Amino acid sequence: MYNLGEQFKFNLDKAKTNPKSIVRGDKYRFSILTESLIRLEYSSDSKFNDLPTEIIWYRNFESPNFEIIDENGQIQIKTNVFTLIYNKDKPFYGGRINAANNLKVTCNINNKTWYYTYPEVRNYFAPSYKLEEEKSGHGMKSLFSLDGFTTIDDSKSNYFKEDGCIIENESSNIDIYLFVYGTNFFTCLKDYYKITGSPSLLPRYAFGNWWSRNKKYSADDIVKIVNDFKTHNVPLSAILLTDTWMKKDENNNYSFSFNKELFKDPKALIETLHFNNIKLGLSLNPENGFSKMNENYETIKQYLTPLENGIIPFNVYSERWIDVYLKLIIHPLDNIGVDFYNIEFFNPKKLKELMLLKHYHLFDIMRNINKRPLLYGYNATYAAHRDSILYYGKSIVSWDTLRQIAIINCSSTNIGVSWWSHDIGGFYKGIEDTELFTRFVQLGVFCPILKLNSDGGRYYKRYPWKWGIKTNNITSDYLNFRHKLIPYLYSENYRYYNAGIPFIQPLYYQYPIFYDDPIYSNEYYFGSQLFISPIITHKDYVMNRTIQRFYIPEGVWYDFVTGKKFPGGRKYVSFFRDEDYPVFAKAGAIIPLSMNIENNYIGVPKDLEIQIFPGRNNVYNLYEDDGESNLYLEGKYLITNIEYNYLPNNYTVIIRPVGGSKGVIHEKRNYKINFRNTKKSDNVVTYINNNKIENNCYISGNDFIVEIKDVSTLEQLTINCRGKDIEIDALRIINDDIKGILNDLPINTEIKEKIDSIFFNKDTTIKQKRLQIRRIKSKDLEKKYVELFLKLLDYISQV
Repeated sequence: MYNLGEQFKFNLDKAKTNPKSIVRGDKYRFSILTESLIRLEYSSDSKFNDLPTEIIWYRNFESPNFEIIDENGQIQIKTNVFTLIYNKDKPFYGGRINAANNLKVTCNINNKTWYYTYPEVRNYFAPSYKLEEEKSGHGMKSLFSLDGFTTIDDSKSNYFKEDGCIIENESSNIDIYLFVYGTNFFTCLKDYYKITGSPSLLPRYAFGNWWSRNKKYSADDIVKIVNDFKTHNVPLSAILLTDTWMKKDENNNYSFSFNKELFKDPKALIETLHFNNIKLGLSLNPENGFSKMNENYETIKQYLTPLENGIIPFNVYSERWIDVYLKLIIHPLDNIGVDFYNIEFFNPKKLKELMLLKHYHLFDIMRNINKRPLLYGYNATYAAHRDSILYYGKSIVSWDTLRQIAIINCSSTNIGVSWWSHDIGGFYKGIEDTELFTRFVQLGVFCPILKLNSDGGRYYKRYPWKWGIKTNNITSDYLNFRHKLIPYLYSENYRYYNAGIPFIQPLYYQYPIFYDDPIYSNEYYFGSQLFISPIITHKDYVMNRTIQRFYIPEGVWYDFVTGKKFPGGRKYVSFFRDEDYPVFAKAGAIIPLSMNIENNYIGVPKDLEIQIFPGRNNVYNLYEDDGESNLYLEGKYLITNIEYNYLPNNYTVIIRPVGGSKGVIHEKRNYKINFRNTKKSDNVVTYINNNKIENNCYISGNDFIVEIKDVSTLEQLTINCRGKDIEIDALRIINDDIKGILNDLPINTEIKEKIDSIFFNKDTTIKQKRLQIRRIKSKDLEKKYVELFLKLLDYISQV
């Protein structure tokens, strides 16, 4: 019973640095892992570690090009990216006054110099561990710095043996990884994933809508939730239960088994959920150990010795404890179909224990090739991208929380993490507000993970249908769109896992000037095709719009819903109704959407809509597999290449498989190709390989639709469209926004006509228009509307 299993084992050869990359003296060892990454070790007893650590697993890479000069007691190591100078066998720290005397590393790109104890004050920081733990508002030190270099101190990390068991680190060695990247942060991320391991490939259901609530549910309650979502046509992919699913005593000792008073047949409930395409997650925390409440207590006692009070204590450093915990606590839950776990353990003094606990949980799931690991819980330290999904803790229902979510979406990438989750709607306290809930859901749709969650009080409203008709319609539409978006989200998930390209990238990566800007610092790229400017403020209640200032990156971008064109590289102001949200698609964007979301279906769609925006050529790789097993590691997946070749009067889409294997997805598929902002083409020709086939094409609003049925997913589909001046010029004009506001205002129609004539008179200046607005009699127009129109004139003057 004490062999943890093959899935826990490490390949120690991968942890040993290539000897050609090592420069070593009596007390120092430098490992040049890449041209931009160096490991710096100092050992007073000349003993160095070659085992994998809790953070660093891989060091054995092809040796990069570097030059060594060793003379006069000084060693110099130079790559294309950095230059190291070291006085041999001296301590790394040169003293308080001359800290860089003994060891310094200079970035050849920006000429900045790092030394041991360098303060790194220009570091951009990242979210830390838990919302309640934030003290400074900055969080933990990240990988992203304006200095162009950063470090990970691995000196105190424990080691893994080949069998996956832990060896506690008792050395006093210095063991630091220095990333030198100048202005190219993605070089740093590439090196970071190289030594720590690839990000997790999440199962497909992770990208749907989740439900959770801090409430003692019964099996009947869960079935009612499923039926309520189905009745109101809101899709659901996962339910996460808090620790109320099991019994506990007054000392918070848990049974770690379903409370039979609430769940008479847990397996049958899980089967019902799976029939409805919903996964079940359970929250648990073994920190208090195992008590007599546990059904397997007597069996556990055969392997682990209890204390005098009968409690078998928590000890994640013990391989025997880990083995017992997994086999006698977790596996019985796995065997009845539990899909994933939320590790609620968190103690800021026990972050190493949390990291190990999550590690063993994830590796344990890997024993079953048919079940892809997914774990939910708090962050412990670096390499958190391996831990599936992070949770930032309970949040207050407030606009401040909404703003903080937008910040964390951006800053989490600073430590290479994309999958960070929050309680959409806020968890507790605060005021349940219609506008706030709407903006929470909209931001949630464009967050990595969407989990509706709250405390257990009856007045927390997370069901859309508990609100008024308008709020219900808006939020339900957005939650439906989230499930339609899964083909895109899942493909970006693979891109992150396979290529190490973060799903979320803040605007300030491309434009560092916006990092401290309170208006634009929260904007981010949402995958490779979309850009988000989160709405995080109240609307103007007179105009009934949110006034949103945003910056559009270089290039041409389109409002995802309206198709309005925004030339990039400049700032804008727009006015958004409750149902609107600032989501932009780049020119040439290719967005795959599912048209099969009935009954919570989140699998590979047979009916696929592909939205394509005009303006430039593009290629998108649609990644598909079974969504929940590890068979993708054996090549059981399909990559479909969607190529868009654009000319204003002639454009072609080619869809073809380019990687993977057959038999993974549907043999045939129905395509709806939605050419955005496009007039009807005079000539549309479609082919399967070289054989001409029929199509159905028509206009819908400003879009041109081409539908093709029963297309083999293993053959090439080609669609060619020809015509004259095909693209619709939908340049965004602020006048259109103002006309929309004027149209909706509850004021006299004749006054609207007068305001229109003032606003859109090309022969008068802004100053003259302001005077004309002020002259309108108060009996005809309330003061609040006068102030509104004056404010709108200010916005016009800024465009």
